[in-house]
Amino acid sequence: MPAGLQLCLALLLLARAHGSPGGDYSWLGGARRVRSYHHLEGDVRWRRLYSSTHFFLHIDPSGKVEGTRWKECPNSIVEIRSVRVGVVAIKSVHTGFYLAMNRKGKLYGTREYNPNCKFKERIEENGYNTYASLRWRHEGRQMFLALNGKGAPRQGGKTRRQHLSTHFLPILVS
Repeated sequence: MPAGLQLCLALLLLARAHGSPGGDYSWLGGARRVRSYHHLEGDVRWRRLYSSTHFFLHIDPSGKVEGTRWKECPNSIVEIRSVRVGVVAIKSVHTGFYLAMNRKGKLYGTREYNPNCKFKERIEENGYNTYASLRWRHEGRQMFLALNGKGAPRQGGKTRRQHLSTHFLPILVS
């Protein structure tokens, strides 16, 4: 065995023996170190969710979910609260309704926080965010928050991550 390869192997084994942080040595039979992201839980952001279909997400005082083109609409300001890493709850600041999705993929507003209010937040390659129901799936596929070209919510079972109607920019409230 060449001396350089022996040296690399010896350093790798030494690092494993001393529990070197930041490395994944599971292929050597050791357990991977668990990372903690507790500092991200409970994070609260006030934003306007701007759809790639050119609508702001809006929850009106009756709990109806739709899109509006009016940038200054008070019902379009939402609180995005981190429930746990990668999972958020979205609440209209002005109306007090939580965004929720039922088992059929219908979006609605509810005053009471419940498991239907949890969404997986993912930052896509194009810089937009997608929000998929944590609780419900349709035929094994995720169901996403989406607004169509007229600002109406799309049925969750007909949405896909790649659809532009599921892409939202969280815009800072000034």
